[in-house]
Amino acid sequence: MNLATLSVGQLNEYVRRVLASDPMLRYVCVVGEISNLKRHVSGHWYFSLKDEEAAVNCAMFRQAAMSLRFRPENGMRVRLYGNVSLYTKTGSYQFYVENMEQEGLGALYLRFEALKNRLMQEGLFDASLKKPLPAHVSGIGVVTSKTGAVVHDIARVAWRRDPSVQLYLCPASVQGENAAAEIVSAIKLLDHFSPAEVIIVGRGGGSMEDLWPFNEEKVARAIAACKKPVISAVGHETDFTIADFVADLRAPTPSAAAELAVQRQDQLTQRLASLRHQMDVALDKRFSSYQMQLMQLRQRLTRVSPEERTQQQLSRVEQLRLRMQTACENTLHHKEKQLAAVQPALDQLCDRKLRTLEQRLSQATLLLRTTGPMETIRRGYAVVMKDGMAVRDAHQLVAGDEVSIRMNNGIASATIHTVQKGS
Repeated sequence: MNLATLSVGQLNEYVRRVLASDPMLRYVCVVGEISNLKRHVSGHWYFSLKDEEAAVNCAMFRQAAMSLRFRPENGMRVRLYGNVSLYTKTGSYQFYVENMEQEGLGALYLRFEALKNRLMQEGLFDASLKKPLPAHVSGIGVVTSKTGAVVHDIARVAWRRDPSVQLYLCPASVQGENAAAEIVSAIKLLDHFSPAEVIIVGRGGGSMEDLWPFNEEKVARAIAACKKPVISAVGHETDFTIADFVADLRAPTPSAAAELAVQRQDQLTQRLASLRHQMDVALDKRFSSYQMQLMQLRQRLTRVSPEERTQQQLSRVEQLRLRMQTACENTLHHKEKQLAAVQPALDQLCDRKLRTLEQRLSQATLLLRTTGPMETIRRGYAVVMKDGMAVRDAHQLVAGDEVSIRMNNGIASATIHTVQKGS
């Protein structure tokens, strides 16, 4: 038998023509659930359409995709219209979609929404439960596959930002039947591992089925019960899981999670320098304020101290003494002036008074001499004295009295023999 020899390209092209010529495959309607949807920068969409039994690769070019009135998402049940053909470059057949209608939500998406709503009602997504990240992290726990690129991405970013940070990997399966249980065990283990201050739970992108372990209720409750801050970094930026909602912080990618967890060392150094400068300025201001207060208190204390008050009183007494002395001197000087002014008149008055007194004294002396007892005695009279007193009445004498008789030039003693009374 002579067999035709074909190249791989010729074989694939032949199969493509056979498929294209089959009228059953020219315009087919297929119903299924979208999975692993990727939107290329060119505007083309690539995804899988699956049901409970099988899956088929699909491609929807930019012109057809722009005509849709809704936005397809993973897990969405749709009705596709298009042709079946072979992609000759890889030898795989795929469904080329010309139109798409929304059939309904897929089973996984319905489970996702049901769990999301139930956990939301329980309050597991509340912002008040979110734990803040430490300002400076020295150790990070990582829950992911040990063979994927996630670990390398996290390590590269973390050590670039801070070479001193320590990473602690607790490996776990990130897809498959046992993945959810392994993720829960890893979270609990790192939660009790004190060097790990923050936990990053993540994996790379994938279909909704691939990311499903992070939509399991047990994983969500393990994250919520964790005492340490948990960063969810599952899939790409457009992928959302239940773990994203319950975690303390969501990162669009594992690399972004490392950036959120680790502060750049140079920024930290600049921040510390800025804080140190602010502290120095604040301390200088506070020190200057305290110095001013101390100076004011010293001045007040000086004003109210006993020594100062005593000195003030002494100074006041001295001022009063000087003022009094000056006033006395002024008064005395004024009186002296007044006295000097009236002295001549006073001397004249005194002279007149003195002459008048001398005249009166001379007259009184002359009168005394002419009318006094001594002058009478000198004329021949005598004074009878009894007990040193002059006897003026005969009734003052009785017989036997001792008397003295004062005469002009002497005194004589006598005894009374008889007293004749009468005129």
